[in-house]
Amino acid sequence: MNPPLNGAKSSPWWDRNHHAGRRPLLLARNRIQAVIRDWLGAQGFVEVDPLALAVSPGNEAHLHAFATSRIGNDGEAQPMYLHTSPEFAMKKLLAAGEARIFAFSHVWRNRECGALHSPEFCMLEWYRSGEDYRVLFDDCAQYLRHAAEVAGAEALRFRGAECDPYAAPEVMSVAEAFREYAGIDLLATCDGSETDAGALRAQAEGQGIRLAADDGWSDILSRILVEKVEPHLGMGRPLILDRYPAAEAALARPTSGDPREAERFELYACGVELANGFGELTDPVEQRRRFQAEMDEKARIYGERYPLDEDFLAALAFMPPASGCALGFDRLVMLATGAPRIDEVIWTPLIE
Repeated sequence: MNPPLNGAKSSPWWDRNHHAGRRPLLLARNRIQAVIRDWLGAQGFVEVDPLALAVSPGNEAHLHAFATSRIGNDGEAQPMYLHTSPEFAMKKLLAAGEARIFAFSHVWRNRECGALHSPEFCMLEWYRSGEDYRVLFDDCAQYLRHAAEVAGAEALRFRGAECDPYAAPEVMSVAEAFREYAGIDLLATCDGSETDAGALRAQAEGQGIRLAADDGWSDILSRILVEKVEPHLGMGRPLILDRYPAAEAALARPTSGDPREAERFELYACGVELANGFGELTDPVEQRRRFQAEMDEKARIYGERYPLDEDFLAALAFMPPASGCALGFDRLVMLATGAPRIDEVIWTPLIE
């Protein structure tokens, strides 16, 4: 729901007058989804529909899942989760032989609520088998154009910022962005996937960034990104923030040019992150190592860990080289329609 104005109580989303005000945005959402679905179909993509229940919701330290139980015919309960992304399921389909696939999938992430966050939201995820990850840059640009066209928008808008959806995205590496907007030499604090938290801390504090005593290298990077870098990204034209440090690769493979960087990128417009894409890692041993390290960090910070999806790790050995990307569909609609909050473009938003 929208926040109340002047202390007045806001009407619920199902109030007839409130719904009438939101309805044009919701119909634009439908048109945007339809045109993207048609474009992907014309490119030879097959739409798939991954189930939401999973044995593992994902293994990133700062992603928080919704837990539940699956009760078998014997009455025994098995822990399950609502997925935070359809990634594991879709990569199993690549291993099974699918070549170009996409899904408009509902996903769930706990501890996330606000103007840009909903605990349940729609993710557009797509994969290209045997194709370089940089082709995804063009896919992202197509989505921005299609969304703006069917919404009748000349610009994407959020909180006074504007971005031209018809302009070719600028491409900038993470290292370049940190140097330009934060005055920080990020790669000097990396050696392959190994990092030097003390060196990054010294640079960050030298730029006036306040840090907690127990912040690690990844925490410090995130603070710099949010405070110094993101406010400049995607202003005027879309921006691809490319080649994340290898320590932040998640499920991406290293670049061939510099072992300190990975084939991972994010799409920004109006300072808002819209998409996260990879040249996909297909090494199950390295992926297991990363997952275990992430769960160790999750246990250190939050006191919990999630199980690994052993079927996914087994399937990686059979997965072909591929590229893939996940785009926050609700955020795209929000920027194309100029809506101030993500729940304004969700048909039945959660009531807080």
